[in-house]
Amino acid sequence: MRTVALVPSGPIRVLEYACSATPATTPYAEQHEGYSVSFVHAGSFGYHCRGQSFELVAGSVLVGSPGDEFVCTHEHHAGGDECLSFQLSPECVESLAAGPSAWRSRGLPPLAELMVLGELAQAAAQGQCDLALDEVGLWFSARFARLVSGQPRGVLRSTERDRKRAVEAAQWIESQAHETVDLARAAREAGLSPFHFLRIFARVLGVTPHQYLVRSRLRRAALLLADQERSITELALEVGFADLSNFIRTFQRAVGVTPSVFRKLAQGDRKILQAKLDDLLETR
Repeated sequence: MRTVALVPSGPIRVLEYACSATPATTPYAEQHEGYSVSFVHAGSFGYHCRGQSFELVAGSVLVGSPGDEFVCTHEHHAGGDECLSFQLSPECVESLAAGPSAWRSRGLPPLAELMVLGELAQAAAQGQCDLALDEVGLWFSARFARLVSGQPRGVLRSTERDRKRAVEAAQWIESQAHETVDLARAAREAGLSPFHFLRIFARVLGVTPHQYLVRSRLRRAALLLADQERSITELALEVGFADLSNFIRTFQRAVGVTPSVFRKLAQGDRKILQAKLDDLLETR
């Protein structure tokens, strides 16, 4: 496991994890040292904690709570994984006012509202935009807290074979997201009937195949928007949206701003960032 401290100190520390584990790697127990919200940028892995198991793919979020022991596995993916982890101080967690249940250790499915911000953070980590990484981390964490506050998720049961199929299907969908991918094609690739495929995919990953397809396109678009040389129409078509109006409507519904405003934010417009933070962190 390669770990790089991108923001080594402060109320929000940011760590970059790159794991090269394979299915042959022996899993071992680890422990969360503090509160954390980690964005899975690439790859996949299994996360087992407090008697629950989750399959995390690109776009998923891992929530960590102090003192919880966990085990990560890689039996369904040989290429390891990459995560951007926001480590929050107790004071920072308290300021987000999400309640204790929000911070229990678990995995969350790919959520459009978090995937776009996760990719903005990734762009900041790679020096592709002018925003400070801890600023984006605060926005990401505040958005997470608002989404999960008072909304506990149930435990989904599935077989080991189902979990493997769902993870492999998600990886295939992500690799083909720039093309036309419908339910029948994805199901055929997985060797299942459309109904059975839809049920297994949603049960294991918490989103439907179409939701994951659209959110994969949004992830890619968020990263490309940091590049001013590329027109918004060009990148919308490149990532797989059929037309510009559909892309703008979908993007704004997910993140709350248009692609053009998001591009200004990525280029360092701090007034937009401050307005969003004020909205998310206002006293309720």
